[in-house]
Amino acid sequence: MTIITTIEDLRVLAKKRVPRMFYDYADAGSWTESTYRANSDDFAKIKFRQRVAVNLVDRTTRTTMIGQEVAMPVALAPTGLTGMQHADGEILAARAAERFGVPFTLSTMSICSIEDVAAHTTRPFWFQLYVMKDRAFIERLIDRARAARCSALVLTLDLQVLGQRHKDIRNGMTAPPKMTLANVINLMTKPRWCMGILRTPRRGFGNIVGHASDVSDMSSLSAWTSQQFDPALSWADVEWIKRRWGGKLIIKGIMDAQDARLALDSGADALIVSNHGGRQLDGAQSSIGALPAIVEAVGKGIEVHMDGGVRSGQDVIRALALGAKGVYIGRPFLYGLGALGEQGVSKCLEIIRNELDLTMAFCGLRDVNDVDSKILLPGTF
Repeated sequence: MTIITTIEDLRVLAKKRVPRMFYDYADAGSWTESTYRANSDDFAKIKFRQRVAVNLVDRTTRTTMIGQEVAMPVALAPTGLTGMQHADGEILAARAAERFGVPFTLSTMSICSIEDVAAHTTRPFWFQLYVMKDRAFIERLIDRARAARCSALVLTLDLQVLGQRHKDIRNGMTAPPKMTLANVINLMTKPRWCMGILRTPRRGFGNIVGHASDVSDMSSLSAWTSQQFDPALSWADVEWIKRRWGGKLIIKGIMDAQDARLALDSGADALIVSNHGGRQLDGAQSSIGALPAIVEAVGKGIEVHMDGGVRSGQDVIRALALGAKGVYIGRPFLYGLGALGEQGVSKCLEIIRNELDLTMAFCGLRDVNDVDSKILLPGTF
């Protein structure tokens, strides 16, 4: 049996078990992938100050994110096509997150629908919203999230246009898979994945098919999606969504201090420093690189979260030290899901918490709420 001790172990196993087009969809960036790489590489440049002879009894990673108690300051990020990493992937990930005590965020572009996830969980989850030109559809989507008792809406602002992702183009990436000769040959090497997908009825975009106008099946989805992302999206739309939703609102995709101040002015409860995992603007700054200036720009006026490049509990604590109140993991939990299903997501969370706890201890702290820049070596951040 493979011994799993790191997120990298999960990644290697997922690459063996998930079809190439879906593995590449998750584990790739846009254009030259320079921002995708920088997201991870820039974490490694930040060094810790090790402390000794400090009382380390009764350590805790418990805290809150937007007022919600969490087992550690980590949420599962919204990721499209999660149900193509493993059959019923969104349901499995949501259940693992619920059991562990961290938020799960369901993507608009999920395979399992809002209703599917709500039927298989007992606690509220978060829902991520893309703004489409079809505002009536968006209104219905918000209403469905409310009916499913979602406790926060995560509004993504950085997908007005789609970044060019060369691996997806080369793979002919679709859901369900496009049956090219190359894809058929690759699928034949993934029998475990194929059997899972064949057993589930959830193989399309559950939040869209049958809900959006003129999208009754998968054959009509592609044309609809390509026309629906709204390049005219504005902060006025954010205000409209906030009024329509009426609950906790988190704005995702902030990489500039000026935009951070606009997010603060919008009345949102939190913002996420995020470059979409390096999947949109290649050549942009890493998320961890952008974090300190954004924290400084908004002060304590709005809760600041971040995502992008997080591959360990040490990366989580680095982000906290630079001012983040919460951190989102996307690829790490997808690796776990693709490798071992629900058990793999649980293993991912265990690895992250263990690394977070031990690093906190080595830095001389017992409570994650006490983490600040004093645990970092000056000149490395």
